[in-house]
Amino acid sequence: MSAMLGCERPDHLFRRYSGNPILTRSLWSYPVNTVFNPGATQFQGETVLLVRAEDMRGFSHLTLAKSKDGKTNWRISSRPTLKPDSSLGEEQYGLEDPRIVWLKEKEAYAITYVSFSSGAPLVSLMTTEDFETFHRMGPLLPPADKDASLFPHRFKGRFALIHRPVIRGEAHIWICFSPDLKHWGDHQVVIPTRARWWDCHRVGLGAPPIETPEGWLLIYHGVRVAASGSIYRVGLALLDLDEPGKVIFRSDQWILSPTAPYEQTGDVPGVVFPTGAVVDRDTNELRLYYGAADTTVGLATADLGELIQSVKRGVERQPSDRG
Repeated sequence: MSAMLGCERPDHLFRRYSGNPILTRSLWSYPVNTVFNPGATQFQGETVLLVRAEDMRGFSHLTLAKSKDGKTNWRISSRPTLKPDSSLGEEQYGLEDPRIVWLKEKEAYAITYVSFSSGAPLVSLMTTEDFETFHRMGPLLPPADKDASLFPHRFKGRFALIHRPVIRGEAHIWICFSPDLKHWGDHQVVIPTRARWWDCHRVGLGAPPIETPEGWLLIYHGVRVAASGSIYRVGLALLDLDEPGKVIFRSDQWILSPTAPYEQTGDVPGVVFPTGAVVDRDTNELRLYYGAADTTVGLATADLGELIQSVKRGVERQPSDRG
């Protein structure tokens, strides 16, 4: 176990945007209960969010929101962008928690999302070139599964997928590989839960993996069940650039926790749940978009270099042969 960060507070690495929450249901032109957990990317010089919106039945759909600076003046679609397709068995009860990556090989954005079947949630995939026309490719893996994202390119000829199945009641972060985005294998745990730690009950992917010279930065959520309920916090890990199934570093401490009023009060109190991130490569600013208390969308910013240095200083180094 490595030394802690001394006097440095890792939960000060992210700075909440002063205009938080940036998106609330009051900005929607049609009735919704809550808006949260957006996928994020850059498209045609703007920040694009696919926001999970829960309707008054308790089912979710996805709504497009755009902003020039990724912080203010959001233009929100006047109707749902992606609604559940009732002809598809896996979408009977909604679409949730999208993650967006640019797949250069396909010349398209790949959107992994949770489709809620009558039995359990599972991970599905769709692609788009323009955020106007979407091509559903169906489920990738059997239920129960959530919190998934593709990596933006292949590794040794195979696509890689981070996801969070629930197996024998255990909820760890896994990785698997595919030659064609249809057949998946070589399944292995990447980030396990840690007994009695802040991420002891469940872990799951936050934003899609971010490529850096030091490795793939993984922002993930961890859950601890307390007497008052579940607490969702955020941690970091660094994966090997060429072998993403290998963890190089993993943060000891959380770096973002639900302390703001809009994170502590809502449909599900005590939740910060990141699902999207955008990096300004000119300034090195990382903008993290997250669901707050399953009710609104928050924004926090950090310097990408500081995040990498922090995860390398204040972590438990992982065994080099870990897979």
